[in-house]
Amino acid sequence: MDFSKNIVLKENYTFLVANADAQVTGGERGLYNRDTRFLSRYHWHFSPPLQVLLLHSPQPDRLSAHHALLEHQQQHVAVNRELRLNDGGLVDRLTIEATGLERQVLTLELEFDGDFADLFEVRGWGSLERQFEREAEGCWARLSYRAADGFESAVEMRFSESPERLEDSRARFTVALEPGDRRVIEVEVRLTSPPEQSAPALSYADWRKQFQGLAVPPGRQALMQRAIDDLRALLLFTQDGPLPAAGIPWFVAAFGRDALLTSAMLLPWAPQVAEGALRYLARHQGTTFESFRAEAPGKIMHELRFGELSRTHRAPHSPYYGTVDATALFIVLLKHYRRATGRLGLVRDLQPQWEAALTWMQGDGDPDGDGFLEFTAAEPGKGLIVQSWKDSADSMSHSDGTLAEGSLAVSEVQGYAYEAYSAAAEFYKALGQESRAEHWHVIARDLQSRFHETFWIEELGTYAMALDGAKRPLAVHNSNAGQLLWSGIVLKEVAPRLVETLFTRENWSGWGFRTLGSAEVRYNPVSYHNGSVWPHDSALIAGGLTRYGFRREAARVREALLDLAHSQPDLRLPELVAGYERTGFSEFLSEAAPPVPYPVACRPQAWDAAAVIYLIGL
Repeated sequence: MDFSKNIVLKENYTFLVANADAQVTGGERGLYNRDTRFLSRYHWHFSPPLQVLLLHSPQPDRLSAHHALLEHQQQHVAVNRELRLNDGGLVDRLTIEATGLERQVLTLELEFDGDFADLFEVRGWGSLERQFEREAEGCWARLSYRAADGFESAVEMRFSESPERLEDSRARFTVALEPGDRRVIEVEVRLTSPPEQSAPALSYADWRKQFQGLAVPPGRQALMQRAIDDLRALLLFTQDGPLPAAGIPWFVAAFGRDALLTSAMLLPWAPQVAEGALRYLARHQGTTFESFRAEAPGKIMHELRFGELSRTHRAPHSPYYGTVDATALFIVLLKHYRRATGRLGLVRDLQPQWEAALTWMQGDGDPDGDGFLEFTAAEPGKGLIVQSWKDSADSMSHSDGTLAEGSLAVSEVQGYAYEAYSAAAEFYKALGQESRAEHWHVIARDLQSRFHETFWIEELGTYAMALDGAKRPLAVHNSNAGQLLWSGIVLKEVAPRLVETLFTRENWSGWGFRTLGSAEVRYNPVSYHNGSVWPHDSALIAGGLTRYGFRREAARVREALLDLAHSQPDLRLPELVAGYERTGFSEFLSEAAPPVPYPVACRPQAWDAAAVIYLIGL
């Protein structure tokens, strides 16, 4: 499985994952909507075989391809394919043309099938047995499935002309063309999905206009345009406003942490995305205690899914609240939004929600009352074991390689809490409530002091990645410490020492900051969180460097990450890359090598596309 070789198209909740020839041929590929894979196969076969000469995607909801029959260095038949995704389906148009001097006969056969699999099943989380209804007649075919909760999902295909032969999963056309003749065959695919009210979409043209004031460095225009278009493609249009899906293929859904950080990085250019994310997450804020979904009053959700496993409560994502940081980040984004727009209205509108979030942070988010936000791992198979951004089960380790046990207080989460408490003080001051403003200012200042005393590891020159359940620090080199600069919790007098540590060879790969230092026991350069480089993580650190006045160092990070994007064939920052040291020119290499890829990194990923915009704006 290598996501870098996939073609992805998306519009709202509908997305297509195809192979390099734009065919759906198995594996993770398919046509999806709201966490259900409707089509698991959608593959054009040509006889005689054609060669793909061109495949181009001018924007992330469409592509064009040119297939050709070549003989004796000449084209005899051309098939121009134009595929456009829409919210709830696609239109696939094939224009067949005889370009040579002889009569041509071409057979086109579309192989299609559906499985109505929940996206979690596609990812390997078990499987359900399903019985489908199949219908095919004339120029029409339909597959349908009634789920355990009674909801019917269906995929309907309409052909512009009746196929020569139509079966349950195949449609065959034979096209005879005289020289110069042309014929068009069009397929329209429509999906019936679980109900979720959508709002009108924002056009690509209007979206692009919002970034016209961004000063782009020479040679980086293509990177920026790719990022801007990917961000538009990843938007979900809800009744609360637009918010970004996290990434394709696994994360086309609303994620608290991802949406909040992505929206923050898009300020001041796209404030409506921040507002949409805040209003959406406020609407889904926890109101009761429910252990299966890790819900608690005031808590901001982690993830909301609409697939059958979530709807029938086999999976807890309806929504799932297993995140320790989204609640603080909700308040942080609201602060950034107010500062970027100068508007206090949203602070007033969401006052019940941010006050409930503060209550959770001071109560259920800190069950032992030591002043640090912490989480307890979910039982295996019932939720996330690690509930901060490095959410793989083996990401939190001590220097001897043993995994941390018990309730964990992760370092960057305390930074988010510090900024959230500071934001609360700012909100109350703007609302004319001076005494409450001072109350939260004192809480923030006290947290900053106690955090440094508890987490700082003098011999390493950095902050512990976390405290375990016995309050023992995870004394390892880690990138989490860099994000503390972004939130502002680092004491000014120790910032130079921390920055020096971050740029040591153990932590800095040349492409970005390693999630775990290269000398640590669990370091593995091709792992999810134990030594890989995550561009969004490094971008936030660059923002923190700028905040503390380390502009030269921030520029170094910015250029490294933009170089990384430039090294990719699709000009995208991937979700993550391997943590190997960046190589330069050598007697064997005529140019510097790109980073080793992580094969199942999402492309595109919202917070990485936003990181390009954020970095250029620093």
